Amino acid sequence: MAANEAVGLGYGGVSRIHRACGLSRKAISKGIREIAVGEPLPPGRIRRSGAGRKNLTQTDPSLLTTLESLIDGGTRGDPESPLRWICKSTRTLAAELSNQRHPISYVKVGQLLHAQNYSLQSNRKLEEGQDHPDRDAQFRYINNCVKRAMVAGRPVISVDTKKKELVGNYANAGQQWLVSKQPRKVKGHDFPSPEVPRAFPYGIYDLGRNAGFVNVGTDHDTGAFAVASIRGWWRFEGRKLYPETDQLLITADGGGSNGSRLRLWKLELQAFADESGLELCVCHFPPGTSKWNKIEHQLFSFISSNWRGEPLRDYQTIVNLIAKTTTAKGLKVTCRLDRHKYPTGRKVSDQEMRCVNLKRNHFHGDWNYVIAPNR
Repeated sequence: MAANEAVGLGYGGVSRIHRACGLSRKAISKGIREIAVGEPLPPGRIRRSGAGRKNLTQTDPSLLTTLESLIDGGTRGDPESPLRWICKSTRTLAAELSNQRHPISYVKVGQLLHAQNYSLQSNRKLEEGQDHPDRDAQFRYINNCVKRAMVAGRPVISVDTKKKELVGNYANAGQQWLVSKQPRKVKGHDFPSPEVPRAFPYGIYDLGRNAGFVNVGTDHDTGAFAVASIRGWWRFEGRKLYPETDQLLITADGGGSNGSRLRLWKLELQAFADESGLELCVCHFPPGTSKWNKIEHQLFSFISSNWRGEPLRDYQTIVNLIAKTTTAKGLKVTCRLDRHKYPTGRKVSDQEMRCVNLKRNHFHGDWNYVIAPNR
């Protein structure tokens, strides 16, 4: 454009354009020659093909090979996989490449890695260990039981203990909106002594009503505590919501305080069945499949999201945060604090177990059973 204007101005045009726009006389003269030759650029281009800075991999042909050798020791997964990933940071890689006479910025390292089908990825919890041969069959059995109970209008609850939480001014994972540069100050370590109080949130999720009930224990997570939490849900909510029912379906993990082999769990369920008059149908998930329990992703995940970044300084804070948990689909949560003592080490004798009115299902009676009231 500058050369075209200079030609239009005639004699002295090069100097006038030079003073007006700052381009050198040599560049303007070169443009005039290009106009005279009459070789316009292809549509969409502003310079001739081949002009401009060369690609870094062209000026430094061994760059990619050196980069591959640096990350080879940190590569994870199958080298033939269409998507790979590395652990070293781009700044570290850029520094190592520069030390090996391949000057490069960390931004360019990231671009090269993306071009080679690398990406930043976190761990994914998928490996469950050795699957039980009847894993899928048990899932189908649980689903059928849940469907039948819900069609009949009977209550179905999913139960489990959430991860125990430290009570005090300790860091809590996650972030929350605060005034800029004014983060909450918490203790610099989270290795407390056994004297530091813990909270044991035991949850009951009502599948039919999308409602949660959480009993926050302050002592120990035992079978007695688990059943006391279910009893609390029945007293405060269940019997009002299901006044006509005579059965309660409970889906639970195969381990922990509600484990399928825990005697205290079954003995306490018998006591609950006797006082409530309910026939308790229990279905346990197969070993290593706890994440499929409805309560994990229908209740506990939202509680964790609601209190992210908030130090759980005292029990009342925990109760308030849990009770305020809601979702767009209408989840409502009730929470209560349980200060009762649930000592560990309770042994259940064979004679006590004979008093449990337990009827095992023909399919995996160790996972599926009914505890009926002793009449």
